[in-house]
Amino acid sequence: MGTNNLFFLENIEWFDETGRELVHRIPESGSGEIKYGAQLTVRESQAGVFVYQGKAVGVFGAGRHTLKTANIPLLTKIAALPWGLSSPLRAEVWFVNMKVFTNLKWGTRDPVAFKDAELGLIRLRAFGVFNLQVVQPVLFINRLVGTQGVYTTEAVEDYLSQVIVSRFNDTIGESLGTLARLPARYEEISRSLSDRLQADLGHFGLHLTHLYINSITPPAEVQQAIDDQSRMEVIGDMDRLMRMKAAMALEKAAGSGAGETMGAGLGLMMPAMFARYLNPAPTGAEKTFSCPECRSPVPENARFCPQCGHQQVIFAQCAGCGKNLTPNARFCPRCGCATAEKPAAGPCAKCGAENLPESVFCNQCGERL
Repeated sequence: MGTNNLFFLENIEWFDETGRELVHRIPESGSGEIKYGAQLTVRESQAGVFVYQGKAVGVFGAGRHTLKTANIPLLTKIAALPWGLSSPLRAEVWFVNMKVFTNLKWGTRDPVAFKDAELGLIRLRAFGVFNLQVVQPVLFINRLVGTQGVYTTEAVEDYLSQVIVSRFNDTIGESLGTLARLPARYEEISRSLSDRLQADLGHFGLHLTHLYINSITPPAEVQQAIDDQSRMEVIGDMDRLMRMKAAMALEKAAGSGAGETMGAGLGLMMPAMFARYLNPAPTGAEKTFSCPECRSPVPENARFCPQCGHQQVIFAQCAGCGKNLTPNARFCPRCGCATAEKPAAGPCAKCGAENLPESVFCNQCGERL
């Protein structure tokens, strides 16, 4: 049933047939005249946000809910004669998909600069996947979705990829001195990068459930230097290293059947080597919920924290310090920053490139900001 019919009450529900929609608004174009007594059906893994006269007035979980407005069937149309039979009491319902969206891609469009302690300034490419979930639907709509009728994972994937790349540069700059030690640090870098990104995504009502680094690729000449250094550490003898490289060159030139067999064996081994990064072992632990203000455990369906009394639905956050704000707040009670102000981007003093706020290293030249 449409949201602008004359007599009947609306029965509002939504099915995600694509499996890629984060947010879906009903009606998709503009707003509607949702009437008093309209029925809203919210399914598991969904949240319904009811917006009336331009403000979010309620967030609904799974189940059937009755919506209350001042739009009365037929009477509202008569009263709306001065507005061309279009009621000024506008309303819409936002359905937010609360499931975990998996296999979202991130990667470097252009190589990022990294100052290696042994090799100097080099440029790296990195790629991976991440899993994402909406945890604060009202904050997500207010901060990222805006007035779009449909918001998909493709729309958020591109922006979040840029954020991940910037924080990736800071992470390797602080935790990795040289690329020679990179192969043993993938898991540590992934965990550190994920922790660093939680605050960035939390400002948009999002939660990063998992992040994986598939590859970090230096230039070919740098990769060759790393391979040589690794062989030297294993062999411990330059003479033996040179003899081994000469034997490898002879084997490659010969193009024997044994070499082809070895190459096929390596090709079969490579998927297994990366399988643990792409398909982590499932854990039996269930997701825990915590208060966004005091971090105390909170029951899943609680609207207020039993420890500090803070409302669990976040409407806005301070862009400066991350403090949760009440609706219509103009200034942050913690740092005094105006809620309309946005954090300024950090320009690099050496090359002048613009970086994300709170970045530690420049993406263009690798210098500490």
